[in-house]
Amino acid sequence: MGGRVTRVFRTFNVENRARREISKEKPTPAPRHRIARMDATADQPEIKEEILRKDDRLLTLLKDVYVESRDPPVQVKDGGGEHLPCKQEEKRLTKLGHLGALDVKKVSKGKISIVEALTLLNNHKLHPQIWTAEKIAAEYSLELKDVNSLLEFFIPFTVQEFPKETKKAIKST
Repeated sequence: MGGRVTRVFRTFNVENRARREISKEKPTPAPRHRIARMDATADQPEIKEEILRKDDRLLTLLKDVYVESRDPPVQVKDGGGEHLPCKQEEKRLTKLGHLGALDVKKVSKGKISIVEALTLLNNHKLHPQIWTAEKIAAEYSLELKDVNSLLEFFIPFTVQEFPKETKKAIKST
């Protein structure tokens, strides 16, 4: 409803208002500065002569100027433009598990892939006497303190199934 009311006031006497606006005299622009006009030089021939005249004193000074430029010596880089890493990292092949196609193939020494981390955590959980922290550190080229922290703070999930006759079983209806 509000739109209809505003539309009525907006369109009221629109033709007369338009005619009145069109019939108004246009405002005259502000006068420009006389130097800003481009045709000022056309009226005065002495200015044209000054522009076209050559100054002999400036020409002799310009002839005395001698510019000599030399390119810096080009340094040849070995390797044909390849960007080599600043620090050469030792890589090792990963111990591929059952997700070999999804896992990375090479890992820096001192690091392990996700599949390797899950594998070593599971091996330690199943056989802690065989897969000790020292053996894992030697097998995967890790530091012993990192392996101890890994075994202490990361535990793989365990799946527990409850027998149906216990009270903890979910009753289906």
